[in-house]
Amino acid sequence: MSGAALGIEIVVVFFLALFLLHQYGDFKKQQRMVLFGTLLAWYLCFLIVFILPLDVSTTIYKQCKIDHGEHTSGPTVNPLPFNHTTANAEPKPCYKPWSYIPDGIMPVFWRVVYWTSQCLTWLLLPFMQSYARSGGFSITGKIKTALIENAIYYGTYLLIFGSLLIYVAVHPEWYELQTIGITAANTWGLFLLVLLLGYGLVEIPRSYWNASRHGHLLVKTYFKASKLMTEKADAEENLEDVMEEVRKASESIKYNHPLRKCIDTILRKCPVDYQEKMGRNMDDYEDFDDKQNTYPSEKSLVKLHKQVIYAVQRHNRTRVQWQILLQQAIHLEDVAKNETSSTHRFVHSFPSSEPAGWFSRYVYTPTVEWYWECLLKRWFYRLLSVVLTLFSVAVVWSECTFFSTRPVLSLFAVFIQLAERDYNYLYIEMACFITIFFLCTCVYSTVFRIRVFNYYYLASHHQTDAYSLQFSGMLFCRLTPPLCLNFLGLIHMDSAISHQQKEQTAYTSIMGSMRVLSFIANGFYIYYPMLIVILCIATYFSLGTRCLNLLGFQQFVGDSEMTSDLIDEGKELIRREKRKRQRIEDGENRRREWKERYGNSREDYTTSYSDTVNSSNNRQAKYSRSGSQAERDCIELLQDAEPLDFNADTLTDDPLDAEPGRHAGGRYLSMSSSRSRIFDDV
Repeated sequence: MSGAALGIEIVVVFFLALFLLHQYGDFKKQQRMVLFGTLLAWYLCFLIVFILPLDVSTTIYKQCKIDHGEHTSGPTVNPLPFNHTTANAEPKPCYKPWSYIPDGIMPVFWRVVYWTSQCLTWLLLPFMQSYARSGGFSITGKIKTALIENAIYYGTYLLIFGSLLIYVAVHPEWYELQTIGITAANTWGLFLLVLLLGYGLVEIPRSYWNASRHGHLLVKTYFKASKLMTEKADAEENLEDVMEEVRKASESIKYNHPLRKCIDTILRKCPVDYQEKMGRNMDDYEDFDDKQNTYPSEKSLVKLHKQVIYAVQRHNRTRVQWQILLQQAIHLEDVAKNETSSTHRFVHSFPSSEPAGWFSRYVYTPTVEWYWECLLKRWFYRLLSVVLTLFSVAVVWSECTFFSTRPVLSLFAVFIQLAERDYNYLYIEMACFITIFFLCTCVYSTVFRIRVFNYYYLASHHQTDAYSLQFSGMLFCRLTPPLCLNFLGLIHMDSAISHQQKEQTAYTSIMGSMRVLSFIANGFYIYYPMLIVILCIATYFSLGTRCLNLLGFQQFVGDSEMTSDLIDEGKELIRREKRKRQRIEDGENRRREWKERYGNSREDYTTSYSDTVNSSNNRQAKYSRSGSQAERDCIELLQDAEPLDFNADTLTDDPLDAEPGRHAGGRYLSMSSSRSRIFDDV
């Protein structure tokens, strides 16, 4: 099994990163360079998280061999603080862990992974962000725009690098330059890490607890619906304005203009219906006159291209999110209705039109669905919330006490040392993995939830733009190394913090000795994580949400009048969408019933009538061309005829029920009478 566990995890983590990228990115439409850069950044960060427990178990095995070597060559000296045995007791034999990684592999592996991720986050991904967001029409133009936008960014790096060169010239210890760079990057990452971790430690358990409260979840969904509809309307209006600019540019630049290829590139990025509309209004036979007309410059077309990409992506995202949120609201309303059901069978307001699979027929039946949705699910979420709360309390306590080695106060260090006594490597690896996975979940979930207006926003169902994908990759690469160092400090495997003479992990060895900068190793790295207590308290009382609400940003605050108004508005929007969907479904049912009832007789009559028309077609063609057209129209009406039910009781006085393109009641009467005259003739 030597090295097999490492190879298996490398493959598994790759497919995990690929699956996650597929949920947020769009493999068909987004650029390959964007997808590859984001996938590589996510993959390297996930790899660090999954491989670090193997490094810990291998390091403990090496420490065991060192302890045995000291016992056979001299007096018994056990540096571990917990293994207090008698002087004549024999230490337990060292067992090689099942996931043991041979010497020399892990240092090279960590060095490649770490420096690749740092090159991505500080050099390549910022450039790729500007390249993907650029509106240039050629590769050269995109590269030029990206370099100009990042001139200040890279200039700052050159200034820092020059300062480090001066430092090295004064202090010619070249090995310290690498440690200083790593320390600077980890310090910045730790500063951001504590902020995100303090939010996630409280918000994740609370989100699962709130998910068990169906009433609270439904009200919050109404609130989200109101906000999303406003954003959706704004996105549609913005798209209309941008398409109007595109139309003007397309009409002014004709087919033989030198910039026409730029217009064609912009048109290909527009929605299909707008492309068809602009294509019908084009008069390509007109030549352009460079002296009489004024034409947009290439620079303005680059700006317009950038606006089109942003407007189309935002419009598609809000449209998809609205459909998803609508489905969630309908499902929550169904759960509220089914909770009082005496049949204990879950009934959907809008059953799926697709045939049920074997899982729905034999396993997840309506009865099982009722017990899960209305009874078991809430208790499962509450139990999960309690477990996550205990984990959060353990993390907060350990963050405040991990610097104490005698006595050992960090709970995670206690757990690892208890397993280390018996050399239970499987338990050590599982404990390390669960701990670091929980820390990463708290931090990464905050990265996925955070939203900076419309510039950075991770949206699922393939709706995340290239800029946000690459920005998330940058954040992951900057947060993961200090997160792993903080985890090693929690379990007392980092000698720079615990000050113990123990075997170092391979991951710590490539970071260098933090004692080069003692004020950071003995000050910032130890006391700054204690601020997580203040951040957790602020998150628990929703201080940030309340401050944003006071500043005018619409936030879900239970005792706010604005929140109540938005909840009522969202409830009305969901009600209107349900009525619209119900009318569509009723129309489909009537159409299906009509075809089943009158389909055969209509086809027989249409066939006989067509034969009669064809027999007299030659005589009528030379007298009246409109007569044959009328007959064809009559045949088409007979083929497409269908019943139209009209019930005055279904109409309401609510003006909101009237939808665009829907006729009033008088129009229904006129259509009904015309239909009856057609069938009276038959």
